[in-house]
Amino acid sequence: MANVPKREEAYALLTEYNKNEGLVKHALAVEAVMLHFAELFNEEDLEKWGVIGLVHDLDYEMYPEEHCKKTQEILVAKDWPEDYIHAIVSHGWKLCFDVEPVERMEKVLYTIDELTGLIAATALMRPSKSILDTEVKSVKKKWKSKGFAAGVNRDVIQEGADMLGMELSEVIKETIIGMRNVAESIGLQGDN
Repeated sequence: MANVPKREEAYALLTEYNKNEGLVKHALAVEAVMLHFAELFNEEDLEKWGVIGLVHDLDYEMYPEEHCKKTQEILVAKDWPEDYIHAIVSHGWKLCFDVEPVERMEKVLYTIDELTGLIAATALMRPSKSILDTEVKSVKKKWKSKGFAAGVNRDVIQEGADMLGMELSEVIKETIIGMRNVAESIGLQGDN
């Protein structure tokens, strides 16, 4: 029987492979947004959604050229459940891995991974440097500026929103709410 990972185990694994504070904060942001969407969709296994968000970039710092592939190897070796592994590696679909997001949880991860980066960058441009007063319209304005957070793949975010059957503005709004839940942990509480 596969090892069903708990949050503490997932966090320990994340910090074993990632020493970069920015990557850990990104993982915490994605975890919080996944938890928020799980609640929004009345999912029963909140911890599963959170754990998958927390470790989605497990291999990124140490193995950027093998992103998702190394994560799959690590998690198979640790006897993680296949559905967890599939969900985690599917966020690399069309970017670095060929596993398509099929389940709603996978589609959420695919959509919000890049989006959390755009929202964090938008929040840091505000006078307050806070997610707490970041609004959808601010993010949408920055979305249109291709030079802003140029590494963020806007096509992936839009495709993910379409796969979820949600308007982009709604996905942005819910992602901001999720990130607000961990504003202090991700360094976006602001200067106030």
